[in-house]
Amino acid sequence: MFSRASAYDFSDTIAAPATASGIGAIAIVRLSGPMAINICASVFRGANLREVLSHTVHFGTIRDESGILDEVVVTVFKAPASFTKEDVVEISCHGSPYIVKRLLELLIEKGARMARPGEFTQRAFLNGRFDLSRAEAVADLIAADSAAAHHAALNQMRGGISREIIRLRSELLRFAALLELELDFSEEDVEFADRAQLVQLIKDLRQTIAGLKGSFAAGNVMKNGVPVVIAGKPNAGKSTLLNRLLQEEKAIVSPVAGTTRDYIEDTAVLEGYTFRFTDTAGLRETNDTVEALGVQRTHERISKASVIIYLFDLSEESPAEVAASVAALAPGLKPVLCIGNKSDLADSAILPSYSSLPGFIAISARDGANTESLKNALVAAAALPNLQSGDTVISNLRHFESLKETDSALESALGSLQAGRSGDLTAADIRRALYYLGTISGEVGTEELLGEIFGKFCIGK
Repeated sequence: MFSRASAYDFSDTIAAPATASGIGAIAIVRLSGPMAINICASVFRGANLREVLSHTVHFGTIRDESGILDEVVVTVFKAPASFTKEDVVEISCHGSPYIVKRLLELLIEKGARMARPGEFTQRAFLNGRFDLSRAEAVADLIAADSAAAHHAALNQMRGGISREIIRLRSELLRFAALLELELDFSEEDVEFADRAQLVQLIKDLRQTIAGLKGSFAAGNVMKNGVPVVIAGKPNAGKSTLLNRLLQEEKAIVSPVAGTTRDYIEDTAVLEGYTFRFTDTAGLRETNDTVEALGVQRTHERISKASVIIYLFDLSEESPAEVAASVAALAPGLKPVLCIGNKSDLADSAILPSYSSLPGFIAISARDGANTESLKNALVAAAALPNLQSGDTVISNLRHFESLKETDSALESALGSLQAGRSGDLTAADIRRALYYLGTISGEVGTEELLGEIFGKFCIGK
């Protein structure tokens, strides 16, 4: 069992900016640790911070040896009623990079040290504020760039996944204890754990885990977005369409064929979900080494896409030619929208001949005609999950892998039980299942695992 506090020394006090770097109206510098209040009090002039109540706000000044550095507002949170369950002080100052830098220097001079990435959240976890899956959700919530990603992170941070894992572990632990007890009395040949009940429990647990694993595809879309590739021949208008979808001039547009030599990526939010668009090099045979490499990368991006937009010039490609190109790109493996561009220049009489193509829509990327219909078609093609507010969704790859290992261990345990094998084999499989469930919540783990997880956070979180 991983001991949360034993591997770490909390006798020091950490400090870091809690707001993004750069010039802003307000910046916040945060301290946490046993000396947080004393250190802040040593540079603050206003109320006596050592005597104030927890969760109170105080106006005053920060001073160094040359005089007043800034007028600030200080908020005091006393242990254990704080985010880290330690004494915490947050100093709201003006958002000058110089003020923030000098304030941090003062705090370090008085005995604090700079926090490591994610150390505030790491301390909160190690002090028992929440489990590991909820700690990871803090980083996901900060990084959320769409309503769907926000929904997934907030549900996880509020314990949606934790509750499921705790329930699974507690049900399994009871039988695991009985099996371990049997091993202590192996010579007496007694059974404390009802085998029929254990078989049914494992089946029920595997069904629950299957549902959680099955939610990963939806959770991955919510967290990371839908990858969409815009493919087609040179001069079909792919870069113009990308700019139209992003509503900014992201890609260079030129009448010269082959302008895009490499892929260009950016995101847009549709119906609350992030779509990750990739504009690619035009598909054609070429002797230009650089352009050929771009075409190769186009095929690589297509293989990773969830939806493909095949964009073609209505005056240049016939329905048969479009169908042949699409079949060569993605022969029925993933959704393809055949989008005819330059409808403002095409003969409207030819449009019905393209209607049999998958997802056909005629647009003008230049003036925006029918691009709203394209966006609606993209949302439909992506088959976005329709989730309710209380649904539990797995969006973290580490959790998904741990659930796979848990299920594998339970499958082995079930096989042992149904084959009537010795209890020590079943017990070993159940211990393995409990271990992998524990790695999700942080009940078991390693310092390397925690370092990898919290090292991805920003410095002040």
